[in-house]
Amino acid sequence: MQLFVLPYPVIDPIAIEVGPVAVRWYGLAYMAGILLGWLYGRYLVSRAALWNGKPPMTVGQVDDFLLWITLGIVVGGRLGFVLFYEPSFFWQNPAEIPAVWNGGMAFHGGLLGVVIAVAVFSWAKNINPLSLGDVASAATPFGLFFGRIANFINSEVIGRATDVPWAMVFPGTDGQPRHPSQLYEAALEGVVLFIILRIATHYYKALTRPGTVFGLFLIFYGLFRSVVEELAREPHAGHPLDIGILTPGLVYSIPMILIGSWLIWRARRKPALAA
Repeated sequence: MQLFVLPYPVIDPIAIEVGPVAVRWYGLAYMAGILLGWLYGRYLVSRAALWNGKPPMTVGQVDDFLLWITLGIVVGGRLGFVLFYEPSFFWQNPAEIPAVWNGGMAFHGGLLGVVIAVAVFSWAKNINPLSLGDVASAATPFGLFFGRIANFINSEVIGRATDVPWAMVFPGTDGQPRHPSQLYEAALEGVVLFIILRIATHYYKALTRPGTVFGLFLIFYGLFRSVVEELAREPHAGHPLDIGILTPGLVYSIPMILIGSWLIWRARRKPALAA
């Protein structure tokens, strides 16, 4: 029997509205994540000690990369959701594809968008793409944290039905108390993942072995996402990869874990950046 249910803190998805102009929490969350990630990336590149000497890029290049990574996140994340999760809906409603303010962003699509942005920008600026990928990875937990908070505010990607004392009844659902899985993911993918990568960059000099931070990011994000998918998050209804114990997020995360492991193995075989 369900004895306790936490009240869902209903928050208007529109943060600020002036006449016909409406600013949504969803957009503010992404803006906060991107800006804080950019500032943290500048900080990492400005600390020569973290690189055993001169960093392989400049703070100015990090500034230039801001637009590229923003496009990668937004375009990749939206197209990923359209193609990976709701292709039939958007095929019938193509005008809804640009409506990112209504929610619907896929992390794995955003990741692919960022990887493309890193590859192209690195080639254009003659930067080691693995080093730029390390900086981007170390800064990404900011966006993941605020993105999951935005999911919570929008009452989307809800959790499985449960009888835990902190369960919530989300608006627009079947009325069953559910895991606030968005908050679990905000804590794991945002806070815990940031701490892991921070320890790697500042205590183990991971930036001196290009690809290590990116590899750690892929492994731990994949593990955290898989755990939450299996234990707490409601599978995406009607998705062809929702089979038995499998969920779309789990299937998409397995290659991340494998690629991350390979990147770390490769980085350990290469000499560290010299002082």
